[in-house]
Amino acid sequence: MSTTSGYVRVSSQDQNEDRQLIALREKLVDPKQTFIDKQSGKDFDRPQYKKMLKKLKPGDLLYVLSIDRLGRNYEEIQRQWRVLTKDIGIDICVIDMPLLDTRNVKDLMGTFIADLVLQILSFVAQSERENIKKRQAEGIAAARARGVHLGRPVLPVPDSFEQTLKEWEAGKVSLAEAQKRLGMTETTFYRRRREYRLLHPLKKESS
Repeated sequence: MSTTSGYVRVSSQDQNEDRQLIALREKLVDPKQTFIDKQSGKDFDRPQYKKMLKKLKPGDLLYVLSIDRLGRNYEEIQRQWRVLTKDIGIDICVIDMPLLDTRNVKDLMGTFIADLVLQILSFVAQSERENIKKRQAEGIAAARARGVHLGRPVLPVPDSFEQTLKEWEAGKVSLAEAQKRLGMTETTFYRRRREYRLLHPLKKESS
């Protein structure tokens, strides 16, 4: 007996999969047969996708909302499509692209059209991914050029840093005590000391 399954993918843990789940529900896909991954579509090394592959058998039907939910790597989408439809022998229906419904393309012309559409859409999916990465890189470069700090905010140096440093260098306080006063880790203390001494070198004693 054939089984109908659904595959859902979002790029990160904070993205919402509701739109995809609603589309699958409208196709009467059993939630127990719905596989959800929350990670990038750059490859197919995904736990739920792998679990789904093990359960699929010839004659089964798989629904996916759009081709980019399957993946964003042109060559991998093509390869996985062949694995699913040829090696395993299931049907796939891409909900928002009716031409990519293998149940309706059993003849030679239908298969040719479906293959052509798949190539175009998977190419577009990869191009979009590469354009997003390019725009992100350009945005980061532009922000850095404007002097915008990226990453964790740099905490200000405590007002008591200079006095505490001098006491530590003079052996009046221990490293642990200096860290406690300043609320710094050992790594941060030494880094701040190095930065401070670049601007304020220790004076050499005259002989």
